[in-house]
Amino acid sequence: MRVIRGLRWYVLGLIFLATCINYVDRSSVGLLFTQFGPETGISLAQYGWVGAILLLAYTLSQSVSGRIFDRFGCRIGFAVSISVWCGAAMAHSLIAGVGSFALCSFFLGLGEAGNWPGAAKVVAEWFPAQERALGMAVFNGGAAMGGVVAPLLVAAWLSPIMGWRTTFLVVGLAGFLWLAVWLVVYRPVEQHPCLSRIERDYIGAKSPAAGAPVRVIRLRVLFSERKAWAILLARFFVDPIWWLYMLWLPIYLKDVHHLDLRQIGLFQWFPFLAAAVGSLFGGWLSGALVGRGWSLNAARKTAMGAAACLMPVGILAAHAHTPLTALGLISVVLFGFQMWISNVQTLPGDCFPASAVGTVAGLGGSAAGLSSLFFNLGTGWMVSSFGYGAVLTAAGVLAPIGALILFLTIGVIGPVASPGLLPDPTFHPKEKTQS
Repeated sequence: MRVIRGLRWYVLGLIFLATCINYVDRSSVGLLFTQFGPETGISLAQYGWVGAILLLAYTLSQSVSGRIFDRFGCRIGFAVSISVWCGAAMAHSLIAGVGSFALCSFFLGLGEAGNWPGAAKVVAEWFPAQERALGMAVFNGGAAMGGVVAPLLVAAWLSPIMGWRTTFLVVGLAGFLWLAVWLVVYRPVEQHPCLSRIERDYIGAKSPAAGAPVRVIRLRVLFSERKAWAILLARFFVDPIWWLYMLWLPIYLKDVHHLDLRQIGLFQWFPFLAAAVGSLFGGWLSGALVGRGWSLNAARKTAMGAAACLMPVGILAAHAHTPLTALGLISVVLFGFQMWISNVQTLPGDCFPASAVGTVAGLGGSAAGLSSLFFNLGTGWMVSSFGYGAVLTAAGVLAPIGALILFLTIGVIGPVASPGLLPDPTFHPKEKTQS
């Protein structure tokens, strides 16, 4: 087969598209709830509980998905995940009440969760350390781009023309089209016939011995590492910020600023465009600092620290008098969040061997899902009792807390030194890690 120059970027492009589809499917639920909620008699409080059910499935699935990706590889892992979540997205077209809504959302979260440990594993395997944050930024940009596309595609175009039931069918079908391309194109980096020797050497990939079993590291070994706990705690404290705006922004714009669905579609995309820019900037920044001679430790912490300082701006959005002012402030928050997460999600690949990257990323996703689940449940209560101002203020303090805990816990960012992790022949650290 013909060698393809820069093949890793084509692979990353597919991951970007999968992540974009993931977020279009997820955003469609909040956008279309403004239509099917009143039609099916589902209340705002019930919507909060269904969101919690989605997050419960997402939380449970993250760790399991990470183990599946580490054990069976990314080709099979993505085939399973996207089949489940896109099937669930299409099933939303059959919603008749809160029970069917909850069931569809449970399977949506169950499948969507696999995208994140899977994408982190693909980037860790296909990119050298100095490009890894940029790779993470590109695939995370897919999440933000999904947030840009969904209001324009779903709220401003498809739903007014086709109705909400057919819209769910269309957005779910897109994932199955992606899967057909993925199964044709993707092979592991050490086996891909179109990967040049030069690019393989640049990535630092090593071919395993023929027939060698996949070594999946035990969870107790990972849980004994402070770096693993640092990643879990960082995701636990900061990820609820993203889920708050993903699940509640359309409803906030409707309830507080009195926008209808078409107006939401015309305006909500802007914060997610800012998030896409923040993702790329965060990945570029830490990579550029490494390129200038900074240590991996200093570069990652500088980017994450700057991002954590931006997210409290959301507190000011609680006092905005116009929708444009509120959206502008929320844009700063989401810019900062994606700048943060594009670096945090590199940490499993920075610190752990390839055979543990999916598992650590999945555990981090489970921690994120658990905290987001409880924050989402609390959001419904806080909105009913105190208004949206209390929720935005509570979210504003999470990022500085999470950054402080991460920096105090992780120590120097770099490969772990545990005897239980180092003897992995697929792991070849190339970066200096001194601060």
